[in-house]
Amino acid sequence: MTILVTGGAGFIGSNFILDWLSSRDERVINLDKLTYAGNIDNLRDVAQNGLHVLAQGDIGDRKLTDWLLALHRPRAVIHFAAESHVDRSIHGPGDFIQTNIVGTYNLLESVRAYWSELAGGEKNAFRFIHVSTDEVYGSLGDEDPAFTESKTYEPNSPYSASKAASDHLVRAWHHTYGLPVLTTNCSNNYGPYQFPEKLIPLVITNALSGKALPIYGDGMNVRDWLYVGDHCSAIREVLANGRIGETYNIGGWNEMPNIEIVRTICRILDRLRPDPDGPYERLISFVTDRPGHDRRYAIDARKVERELGWRPAETFATGIEKTVSWYLDNPEWVERVRTGDYREWVDRNYSQR
Repeated sequence: MTILVTGGAGFIGSNFILDWLSSRDERVINLDKLTYAGNIDNLRDVAQNGLHVLAQGDIGDRKLTDWLLALHRPRAVIHFAAESHVDRSIHGPGDFIQTNIVGTYNLLESVRAYWSELAGGEKNAFRFIHVSTDEVYGSLGDEDPAFTESKTYEPNSPYSASKAASDHLVRAWHHTYGLPVLTTNCSNNYGPYQFPEKLIPLVITNALSGKALPIYGDGMNVRDWLYVGDHCSAIREVLANGRIGETYNIGGWNEMPNIEIVRTICRILDRLRPDPDGPYERLISFVTDRPGHDRRYAIDARKVERELGWRPAETFATGIEKTVSWYLDNPEWVERVRTGDYREWVDRNYSQR
């Protein structure tokens, strides 16, 4: 038995593969382009595991995906691969259009051709899981109800627009061609191996280096926070028991403003790695907000609980403690990531704010 994972060297994808292989003897074919966020170092623990097969390449390369599907005959494809950083999409939207829309289209066509040739039980059992984001739903006011799966799509950034388009393609390939798909829309993930351009690892690594902790606007933008291990368990449940053609919102039931996230991290670092120069909150710096910054996201995850019995195991308090501790315990990983493209990006994005 085999599954194919796209983007398996990225943050969520690598956590999924590590988790999968820790408890299963099922082979994973990992298709990843290994761009700046596709870090093979994330998978060092399974480097010698014969059940993990890395295929470096682009999801938009039809010849490659056709060949991988024919060779390995997976029972499922879990599609994580995406450009995913809002600020990068503002600076350069073209990559997001190419990967998230065109790449997903090409992948769907390869999978459809492969699935069409399957027969009997293999065809009936096959699944395509499309991993998406809550950002496709747009922005909420302070008193608005949380996003449900029927919420109208109102994407406000090039990133979220490209993911919304990919969601629509996946839906269309199910309704038009019968492809057995499931879509998950998750809230903000955090945890080990996250590339340090995202808020939580950026704050941890900057604080430990004595650098400013940049907070957009007034810091009161609200997000729902989902520990990556919980997200992985939800995807496994959707793969095993989700209803074909359905969408499932995956959230952590942890709505918090960005400024409180930063202050929480500072308090944990004050306790675990105190700075002789004083509390880490002294490093907080408010910077110019990004264009079109959505004010609030909130996920209503009752459907996945009702239908599949899934709920997150971590509270934000337990998840953020594990996350900060992981970064403190893995300084070599942080140092390797913070060279080259990452350092250039952070300088470019924040130097003028």
